[in-house]
Amino acid sequence: MPATQKANEEMAKSLNLADQRDFENAARGLIAKPTGKILDADGKVLVDFSGFDFIQGAAPATVNPSLWRHALQNKQAGLFKVMDGIYQLRGFDISNMTLIEGKTGWIVVDPLTAREVSVVAIEFARKHLGNKPISAMIYTHSHVDHFGGVLGVLSKEDAAARKIPIIAPSGFMEEATSENVMVGVAMGRRSGYQFGKNLERSAKGFVDAGLGKNLAYGSFGLIPPTVLISQPTQELEVDGLRFVFHNVPNTEAPAELSFNLPDMKAYCGAEILAQTMHNLLPIRGAKVRDSLSWSRYLDEAVQENATTEVYFASHNWPVWGPANVTEFISKQRDMYRYIHDQTVRYMNAGYTPNEIANMVKLPKSLSSYFGVRGYYGDIRHNVKAVYQFYLGNYDGNPAHLNSLPPADAAKRYVALMGGANKTIAAAQKSFDEGDYRWAAELLNHVVFADGSNAKAKTLLARTYDQMGYMSESSTWRNSYLTASDELRNGPPTKGVSRANFLDVLMQTPVERFLDAMAAALNAEAAEDKNYKINLVFSDLKETHVLWIENAVLHHRKAPAASDANATLQLTHPIFIKMMANTANISDTLLSDDLKTSGSRIDLVRFFGLFDKAQGTFNVIVD
Repeated sequence: MPATQKANEEMAKSLNLADQRDFENAARGLIAKPTGKILDADGKVLVDFSGFDFIQGAAPATVNPSLWRHALQNKQAGLFKVMDGIYQLRGFDISNMTLIEGKTGWIVVDPLTAREVSVVAIEFARKHLGNKPISAMIYTHSHVDHFGGVLGVLSKEDAAARKIPIIAPSGFMEEATSENVMVGVAMGRRSGYQFGKNLERSAKGFVDAGLGKNLAYGSFGLIPPTVLISQPTQELEVDGLRFVFHNVPNTEAPAELSFNLPDMKAYCGAEILAQTMHNLLPIRGAKVRDSLSWSRYLDEAVQENATTEVYFASHNWPVWGPANVTEFISKQRDMYRYIHDQTVRYMNAGYTPNEIANMVKLPKSLSSYFGVRGYYGDIRHNVKAVYQFYLGNYDGNPAHLNSLPPADAAKRYVALMGGANKTIAAAQKSFDEGDYRWAAELLNHVVFADGSNAKAKTLLARTYDQMGYMSESSTWRNSYLTASDELRNGPPTKGVSRANFLDVLMQTPVERFLDAMAAALNAEAAEDKNYKINLVFSDLKETHVLWIENAVLHHRKAPAASDANATLQLTHPIFIKMMANTANISDTLLSDDLKTSGSRIDLVRFFGLFDKAQGTFNVIVD
């Protein structure tokens, strides 16, 4: 469309897209490039190293030229030498695996997302660097793409037998397990939009993920840490090397660390630094992040790294030279502080989130620096995150205290506008004029009023196409294009399976699953029900009493209640499979794997009160 083409041309003119410094850094130190594909056990392609060969030359009309430039840099995949003793595997996953040469073996920093990918990556590294053992493991933070592939690099048995230190920030286990249990189904569904999980790799589909090429949806594992970094700054010797760790909680993750290797003059920025603006609240959903603390930690990093020769991190490519490292960290620091301060300034002037999102623009000194542009995060969404951090999602207007649900409001709006046909006609006019935001607003009402309106869905899909083609943010592009695909073809038939998280779930405290069970209780069905169940874990030697009162599920670790309707004795692994929906509860309750006493009928009725979220819910139609 002409409006899309014009917007992309104006973007290209506003930036020095020919600047080669990032291209040189992204390619620097390449030792070897991988080829072929990485498959899971069922033959599904997790990584295709030729899948992004179409990304070359000038940006096509269907991709924002700034994002295309970034995608060209992220396209670099392989084993890279950062400096003597430090190597990175990039392009195998959205995250990087860093190998630091210790006295006796490799210190691994962030073992990628999935076992299937990390085992290929470490074998590739050993082929070119030598077959050294793993001497230590460092998880920089609590997101799965930084620990989930650990079992492809190191077995639990080997880690225990050789007493390999597994280093992580304080609070790591709580945060790493909680994110995948309480709201894992909803977050998994939304992550499909953020990461373009079901989009084809093409100039009209998925081109990049901002932080890296793409996320590997394989099998996730976890070996619990043996060493926690609990002090603000904490020095440790790890396999003969001096590390200075820095706790940086509630920044990009609730539990996160960065570190210096002072004798090597190297700094790992974990994920508080990347070659892009990050999210203060990812569109997949998460706990909102503290932008002020984030900027303060980066200010400390500026001071700590005045003579640092190289910065490297969990995503994207490194930066070399003290002046360049200082500039990079300073720009990132100022970008987060600017977003925070200017949002708060407008908040105190009475502006609302949507208004502020259209008002705050980075100054030219920042917007012209590619390392802080919104390839992953987006300033408009980050402004809303700052607002939410301080004031919540309510904008202060009483009309929004008790707004109608979207479908109910949509039906009334469409009727007020003269019906679906007139609304679609108005949207078509806006679409033709390149006013895509207004076209989407109008058409969204039509499809929420009537999800079967094919004409509205088709035009809305075309609108989202154009919005995606214009987006500099990879996550916004992926979301628009995923919405477009689902308007045409419907939502996915399968959600993200918890079966992939079984090993992670095995490390999760029982209480966290019971909290998630309570949040899945169908309150309407549970009204006036007063079941009490003893849950006895034979292998853990502990008992939990569960009871329903006032349509709320309560649980308490306690001796078995004598007045319980039933007692269920089981092992922890069977319980995990039940919670992950890999074992049918009704069938399992009647199997020989469990022991029950009391009323089996009440036990079945009790478990029947809990919803089983499938993770395939509609997002863009009612």
